[in-house]
Amino acid sequence: KKNSIEVLHIHDIRIAEAVFLSNKKFQLKVVLDLHDNIPENMKFYPHLNKFPGKYIISPNKWRKKESEFIMKADKIITVSPNFAKDIIDKNNIEKEKMILVPNTVRKSFFKEAIYSDVIKKKYSNKYVVLYLGDTNIRRGLLTAIRATEFLSKQIANFKLVIVGSNTTDSILKEETKKLNLESFIDFEGWQDVSLFPSYIVASNICISPLYRSIQHDVAYANKIFQYMSFGKPILVSNAIAQKEIVERVNSGLVHLEKNKDDFSSKVLELYQNKEKAEELGNNGKEFIENQFSWEGTSQALVKLYNEL
Repeated sequence: KKNSIEVLHIHDIRIAEAVFLSNKKFQLKVVLDLHDNIPENMKFYPHLNKFPGKYIISPNKWRKKESEFIMKADKIITVSPNFAKDIIDKNNIEKEKMILVPNTVRKSFFKEAIYSDVIKKKYSNKYVVLYLGDTNIRRGLLTAIRATEFLSKQIANFKLVIVGSNTTDSILKEETKKLNLESFIDFEGWQDVSLFPSYIVASNICISPLYRSIQHDVAYANKIFQYMSFGKPILVSNAIAQKEIVERVNSGLVHLEKNKDDFSSKVLELYQNKEKAEELGNNGKEFIENQFSWEGTSQALVKLYNEL
């Protein structure tokens, strides 16, 4: 009452139970934001694959709870058409209950970026294949690392640059050491988002080599839009959601998940055809600037709240 709250927006299903219980008294409208398939993602959380988390937290129970929350909510927000269809089909709900709000980039990300001379100088004479973001094994970086063994012999000054971190990084670093690739792969660790534009501008190809899964087949990795906003050609795995948007926009190439040979082939294709790489990059940049920035995609969210 003090703050004149009209709607409750649940950003994470892990707090949904508490929100619905609290709302019994107030009976406010509730919007459930499903930007990730959390029950599916839980299967990959390192702490849930070992004691004690493995025996305390059940992804299947969370899946049932998610369905319960979906039925209770007045509106559901999700990030891709694939994800929306999956939720509608599995829960038998009206499509009008779903609102599509893709998680894209603000124009300020690429229009107001401040660049690091240190990063620019570090990679000025390298052919950089860049990855940004969470580095969990499911993100597919083992594919890129294994492909580096071949690519480092084919491309002068090749460098795989990994900006991000996860508790599973030791596996990536062990693979790098086993293949004697330390001089061709930079593990930059987690960096402030303000440095992301500098890494992207310093790169030649940007990647999202996701392993296919229920989550990855229906949701976008925000990094692909960050890459596109700077006009970089992208290389993504055939996880359905990202494959479809890259092919629709014609902003990059698609490789078979977990296939280092196909990954290598696509990198070489872009390396050997600079005009094609530039064209793909420009297509992505135009798409973000004119159709898919947050300033445009967020209007669905504004419309939702105006109508509730």
